[in-house]
Amino acid sequence: MALIPSQVLRVAILLSYFSILCNYKAIDMPAHQTYGGSWKFLTFIDLVIQAVFFGVCVLTDLSSLLTKGSESQEQERQLRKLIGLRDWMMAVLAFPVGVFVVTMFWALYLYDRDLVYPRLLDNFIPQWLNHGMHTTVLPFIIIEMRTTHHQYPSRPCGLIAVCSFAVGYVLWMCWVHHVTGVWVYPLLEQISPLAKVAFFSCLTVLINIYYILGEILNSYIWDCSKCVLDTDKAKAD
Repeated sequence: MALIPSQVLRVAILLSYFSILCNYKAIDMPAHQTYGGSWKFLTFIDLVIQAVFFGVCVLTDLSSLLTKGSESQEQERQLRKLIGLRDWMMAVLAFPVGVFVVTMFWALYLYDRDLVYPRLLDNFIPQWLNHGMHTTVLPFIIIEMRTTHHQYPSRPCGLIAVCSFAVGYVLWMCWVHHVTGVWVYPLLEQISPLAKVAFFSCLTVLINIYYILGEILNSYIWDCSKCVLDTDKAKAD
């Protein structure tokens, strides 16, 4: 039995995301005042995705609790819709985008932090908030995957949805550059147009790989759990 119920963990994670978002939005940074505001940064978009996802998780838990013992088919139907939305968000957005943000940020940060997180930002963003945006996302989403089985969509449908998100964000970055003349990330200022196309293509492939990784990890975790339960049951018999 888990030391902390999964429902309590989800509430705690949701509250932590609210805290991170509120503290981030309260920062008076020049970038927040330019075209696109915070919404031009994938980190902020990911934080919103994670907060909405865990909000749906909490809502699903509450609905499940309220419908327990109920014979209303309408309530059961609404609960199934919530569970379907929760699982879809986990598969297509929360896991691949969350893992992408964490791994790409720290890989570029360790290589040359000025490419993605200039030292000037240290004057605005405290270290704890930086880790809240770029580190804790990964353990939180792994905890969710470990505590709840999520039904993934078919792989083609999932990959199409992930590609749509990736292409949509690339087009959004290009539009921001078209309007302002400045790229969202300093790295993009230093590479040629052809290199940008290759870079965006590689990142799209990478986020698709993370989708497949999430699907495999989800199956592995819950197949192993099922094997353990079957073994324990056999021993009991």
